[in-house]
Amino acid sequence: MPEGDTVYRTAAKLRAALLGRTLTRCDVRVPKFATVDLTGHVVDEVLSRGKHLFIRAGDLSIHSHLKMDGAWLIGGQIRRVQPHKVRIILETAETRAAGVDLGVLEILPRATDVDTVAHLGPDLLGDDWEPRTAAANLATQPERPLAEALLDQRVMAGVGNVYANELCFVLGRLPSAPVSSVKDPLRVVQRARDMLWLNRSRINRTTTGNTRPGSDLWVYGRVGRPCRRCGTMIESDRDRVTGTERISFWCPNCQT
Repeated sequence: MPEGDTVYRTAAKLRAALLGRTLTRCDVRVPKFATVDLTGHVVDEVLSRGKHLFIRAGDLSIHSHLKMDGAWLIGGQIRRVQPHKVRIILETAETRAAGVDLGVLEILPRATDVDTVAHLGPDLLGDDWEPRTAAANLATQPERPLAEALLDQRVMAGVGNVYANELCFVLGRLPSAPVSSVKDPLRVVQRARDMLWLNRSRINRTTTGNTRPGSDLWVYGRVGRPCRRCGTMIESDRDRVTGTERISFWCPNCQT
């Protein structure tokens, strides 16, 4: 599932393509909203909130969530997509944007669109990021598994499975360790913010500081390979989990 930094970059890409431009075509391929047509309206705002995207034009707002496989593509990228996967097309005189395999796509009244994300915790990449609120949210359920709590968008918005696993490694805690095992929740959320903030403009995400392919992550996706710190083989619950993308990875020596 795309994480907060991916959605942040997607919003920036859509702003560059659409902001301040008049829509010459609006083709919504979701039955409930198929009659909505924003043609003639100017796109005057594109913003992200955690893993949610809003494209605002006139008095309406296009709300989308990428879920597992979704993406917004621009220009020539769209030609490589099978037409049945396209959920919405927005065109201007200069370019075209298409939402593909979007997990959520709905057209909302602009005045109340953010009510959809009112349940979210502080946005890690938002202007209104508030670490103390996020830390208090994290500490609310001290016996909850740490990775599960980090993935809860009501705690703070933007962490996905890659960052949840990488944060657990950096903190020296197993994904299954209780939140109470972390003595300083404020440090946890600040570290999460640092990770996403430093990657907000990078296509090649890194948590190790090394952007070379294969050297960019500590534990995520590295089951059976040596830990970068101690050489112990990375373990995973992949073999014990069925039908979920929330697979955990850890070093049994560095994480307790």
